[in-house]
Amino acid sequence: MVRGRIVGTVVATKKADSLVGCKLMEVEIGDKGGGYIIAVDAVGAGIGEEVLVSQGSSGRLALRNVNTPTDAVIVGIIDQKQGS
Repeated sequence: MVRGRIVGTVVATKKADSLVGCKLMEVEIGDKGGGYIIAVDAVGAGIGEEVLVSQGSSGRLALRNVNTPTDAVIVGIIDQKQGS
């Protein structure tokens, strides 16, 4: 898993059938400009929130549909961080 912050939403009018109804979010990875990924939101996160993102086959399992074509899924919202 990686930590990131949601910076925007992605709208796709055409997408795979298994992604219909899924919210797609743009996530900035890390806190030092580690790049951006598009992730399926499985928890109802919003812009500005810090989130946990599961990638690869673990992400697909979080959606409970191994046939969903994704490699990044938001699986948690970070409420509080301790330490640095």
